[in-house]
Amino acid sequence: MRRTRILTAVLALAAGLLAGTPPALAAAGAPKAALAADTYTWKNARIDGGGFVPGIVFNRSEKNLVYARTDIGGAYRWQESTKSWTPLLDSVGWNEWGHTGVVSLASDQVDPDRVYAAVGTYTNSWDPTNGAVLRSADRGASWQKADLPFKLGGNMPGRGMGERLAIDPHRNSVLYLGAPSGKGLWRSTDSGATWSQVTNFPNPGTYQQDPSDTTGYASDNQGIVWVTFDESTGSAGSATKTIYVGVADKDNAVYRSTDAGATWTRLAGQPTGYLAHKGVLDARNGYLYLAYSDKGGPYDGGKGRLWRYATATGTWTDISPVAETDTYYGFSGLTVDRQHPGTVMATAYSSWWPDTQIFRSTNSGGSWTKAWDYTSYPDRSNRYTIDVSSSPWLTFGANPSPPEQTPKLGWMTESLEIDPFDSSRMMYGTGATIYGTENLSAWDSGGTFTVKPMVRGLEETAVNDLAAPPSGGAQLFSALGDIGGFRHTDLTKVPSMMYTSPTFTTTTGLDFAESDPDTVVRVGNLDSGPHIAFSTDNGANWFAGTDPSGVSGGGTVAAAADGSRFVWSPDGAGVQYTTGFGTSWSASSGIPSGAIVESDRVDPKTFYGFRSGKFYVSTDGGATFTASSATGLPSGDSVRFKALPGARGDIWLAGGAADGAYGLWHSTDGGASFTKLSNVEQADTIGFGKAATGASYQTLYTSAEIGGVRGIFRSTDKGATWTRINDDAHQWGWTGAAITGDPRVYGRVYIATNGRGVIYGDTSDTSGGGGDGDGGTTPDPAPAGACAVTYKITNQWSDGFQADVQLTNTGSTPWSDWSLGWSFPNGQKITQLWNAGHTQSGPAVTVKNVSWNGTVAAGSSVAFGFTGSWSGLNGKPASFKLGEKTCSTA
Repeated sequence: MRRTRILTAVLALAAGLLAGTPPALAAAGAPKAALAADTYTWKNARIDGGGFVPGIVFNRSEKNLVYARTDIGGAYRWQESTKSWTPLLDSVGWNEWGHTGVVSLASDQVDPDRVYAAVGTYTNSWDPTNGAVLRSADRGASWQKADLPFKLGGNMPGRGMGERLAIDPHRNSVLYLGAPSGKGLWRSTDSGATWSQVTNFPNPGTYQQDPSDTTGYASDNQGIVWVTFDESTGSAGSATKTIYVGVADKDNAVYRSTDAGATWTRLAGQPTGYLAHKGVLDARNGYLYLAYSDKGGPYDGGKGRLWRYATATGTWTDISPVAETDTYYGFSGLTVDRQHPGTVMATAYSSWWPDTQIFRSTNSGGSWTKAWDYTSYPDRSNRYTIDVSSSPWLTFGANPSPPEQTPKLGWMTESLEIDPFDSSRMMYGTGATIYGTENLSAWDSGGTFTVKPMVRGLEETAVNDLAAPPSGGAQLFSALGDIGGFRHTDLTKVPSMMYTSPTFTTTTGLDFAESDPDTVVRVGNLDSGPHIAFSTDNGANWFAGTDPSGVSGGGTVAAAADGSRFVWSPDGAGVQYTTGFGTSWSASSGIPSGAIVESDRVDPKTFYGFRSGKFYVSTDGGATFTASSATGLPSGDSVRFKALPGARGDIWLAGGAADGAYGLWHSTDGGASFTKLSNVEQADTIGFGKAATGASYQTLYTSAEIGGVRGIFRSTDKGATWTRINDDAHQWGWTGAAITGDPRVYGRVYIATNGRGVIYGDTSDTSGGGGDGDGGTTPDPAPAGACAVTYKITNQWSDGFQADVQLTNTGSTPWSDWSLGWSFPNGQKITQLWNAGHTQSGPAVTVKNVSWNGTVAAGSSVAFGFTGSWSGLNGKPASFKLGEKTCSTA
């Protein structure tokens, strides 16, 4: 994949996501709605990877304890038993969506249960909150937060450098954090609970990718980029004396303290003219290795060097594997084999064409071998083979000419790590996946090592649109940033390929014909070529349409109910319409450029549009639009609307901003008028799914604030009452791009996230019915038994565990409030509990509902979860009581 393609896609993705960032919440005091509750199981529609992984961290004292950080999609922990990753930051909520960007991560080798994450996505105004350091004593199962007085940039230039966050290996209550934006070096002496600036650190950094960038994105000072301790200069319980710090300053890149941070000096004799992306210390042999580039990355970098610093003598040695004149890339991905510290590896992270390069030395950089080399140009000889059968789309459907190959060895390879316990295992991050090998030792013996994706469970796509057709082989169509999108025929399996013919870098919108779901259309961004594509076989195969003049980006698109025509609102051109499959287009009149367009799901000649507070209607197939007289709609363009399948002129509109109209509106007269739902404070998406048993209207889904609570909500009674179906442990940051229910499966909902891929949920209410509330009345009487409890331990480690509890109303009357009690049999203690309140006295625990989940209809369930501590045994409670009545247990 060419550099320009990825670079354009990512920068466009950043701009596009920021344009749709969640507005600030409305003022407190809004009326609270009575909410029911339901228990959902949440999973990802499998894609496996899909985004940049800038950091991989192995714990150096416990085998198989590995973490990965992503730039917009949170952090993950490796599960060796399943060879998969577990997401750790799904609890990040709407207001702090920026905390899904992880700029650095540190795993404590003194106490392996402890892990830290420095979070924040952007350092400029795009991110509404400051950064924070999250700390966990249970390997990321739960977190505590220390807010910082500055922003952090998990998705900013330079994010592949690091690690900026480091734990003192001898006194693990001491941590250091390198800050961007000229904020300097920071230190915590209480295990990350509080932070203060190291005021005597002499250099906050000087390097900016592009000082002329007025947005603040490329012009931010990349700051202090890594911290490395020399563990040979300390002992257990005492602060390590020698610390090295990397600074984004081409003339002054490395500093050192030899008195545990009391004083700092520029390292004498160091190279200049480059930025030190990584600084990795081999304490056994007394070498500090440094990977340099002329740029901050992760995309750019045209020259680079590798250097070795002898810590005892102060001698600098250029150990670069190629001459400086032969580099067209910078170096990064630096790692040392802890079992054999003379073995060092590094990557040519910014070698976009024909491939990335990986270098390996077994004599401390005295000589090097390459992962691949030319035999006779353009032919290559590889020391590796790549098996992408688990993620076949990584070929990108390409058929490149030599010396380029597919699948590529990688790009943006800023992080490469050898397992400190297993010299044969290596993992490295790319712009789309984590690759790894478990037979790396074959490199040195003259054989070939096998590279495979090691990314299962790590889902890092940004989702722009979703569509679930009522029939056909496709369960779900997705429009994604960077990798285009997929047709899922099985949510539990990785699709064989993203959309091709053409392959968009980013798909911005898609639609299908409601009465003919074999007809599908998608629009997106592409460096050169068409921006629209069609399918007549339910998305299995595609062909390109023809662009109208001036099109520069995908925009939004709508298919007529019968697939006979299309309306397209592309970037760079006004709204267009066509009959057939886009061989020629005509300009629509009466609707402004940039409008969002949708189709009526019954009348094939009716289309709708919205722009800047005005709703538009066409009844002649998109040729002409007329502005509706509807008033009171949001004045901005942060709006999503959809027409209901099976009902002519039935439209739902969500969106707005905190400083104006914001909420959910409904029209039953084709947009001539809209009624705002009084029980929804804010709403950002709307979607429809299969109706509940006995219901006369399709199920509604929205990402919204209802009853003072932000979440994902469902209504089976046309919006009269709502059920929150997610919980505080499953929030996924920003979920404002798209949502849809499944027209074939009651209760199933698909949620677009900004970096955690496509989330889908299934309800525990297998009856496909039950109410979503009682319209706000107070049920009577209070619960007095007739209950069932399921208690499930979902994760367990050396001294901690996580459990989920489901409480079901098995009686015939609803509950207005509930209180569940039990006693732990082995002295367990709850450390954190979500979706309810709790008290604990000795072994006795009492859990009570919170404001939004006290109402539980007959036959419905409520769920909560918690983390706790244990020792010796971790037995389940023998019984549970609702009030004075004992519940049955599963």
